[in-house]
Amino acid sequence: MSPKNHFTFICLPWHKKKEASMEILKVENLRKEYGEGNSKVVALDGVDLEIERGEFVAIVGPSGSGKSTLLHIIGGVDSPDDGKVYIDGNDISKYSSKELAYFRRRKVGLIYQFYNLIPNLTVRHNIELPLKLDKRKINEEELLDTVRKLGIESKLDSFPSELSGGQQQRVAIARSLIYNPSIILADEPTGNLDRKNSKEIIEIFKYFNRSLKQTIILITHDEEIALQANRIITIVDGKIVGDERNE
Repeated sequence: MSPKNHFTFICLPWHKKKEASMEILKVENLRKEYGEGNSKVVALDGVDLEIERGEFVAIVGPSGSGKSTLLHIIGGVDSPDDGKVYIDGNDISKYSSKELAYFRRRKVGLIYQFYNLIPNLTVRHNIELPLKLDKRKINEEELLDTVRKLGIESKLDSFPSELSGGQQQRVAIARSLIYNPSIILADEPTGNLDRKNSKEIIEIFKYFNRSLKQTIILITHDEEIALQANRIITIVDGKIVGDERNE
């Protein structure tokens, strides 16, 4: 199947998210420091941010600017020293470690540069893992719909080592979507891919954003990729110094 065919889909039924509020993410006065004394590093310095449901946001900035720290706190992987993070109106900064684990599985889809697939599980079992951890029933129709849209339906019985980098990242995206998350958080998702596969992965993000109104926050060093988003936020030294619409 050619890359072009991956995006000419018939949209099958999909669970809609509640349309209670346009605001899906709100961050207030977020602070995070690492180290002590002379080695102390201020990763985030009073960050305020609001993102509406259905936005595709790119976060850019130099290495060490706080981009990944912000993403990890939004995703419940790290905790702030001060400030609040609201997802769908819920303050996750108050969650216990058990509540955060539940939140990560059900509310956010995390995608990383190096895929983080489990090597001894098939593609199908990697994708189904978040549901199985919660002992939830697999919706076969939804799973097949997702892998068709990603062009990996023929790879369900393969293992990660049998896939190309681009295919592995598609599996990681499918796994992140299996719970119909409120937000997809992607940390340099094309950083380990060549230009051709990078473009295809970004087209996949754009497809899910436009067709299914999936909220996506993506970190990238690549200006060309950032320009594919409809909003670009720039972070320098732990502060937001730019916030531009790219309509």
